[in-house]
Amino acid sequence: MMSEKICVVQTKSSIGSNVKIKATLAGLGLRRIGQKSVLERTDCTLGMIAKVKHLVEVKDGQNDQAL
Repeated sequence: MMSEKICVVQTKSSIGSNVKIKATLAGLGLRRIGQKSVLERTDCTLGMIAKVKHLVEVKDGQNDQAL
């Protein structure tokens, strides 16, 4: 049984953001604009994405397995 995946892509820079926002992006595995990260869809991950929703774009991870 496969767990549901989501793909998170950083679309904007974290320059000028506070330390917590930068740490959240790092926790999602994102460092630079255009970088993708495929993550499991959990409450923790969704909460982190909600915190940085102005900097990232979320896609369905089923099609983006091969990065």
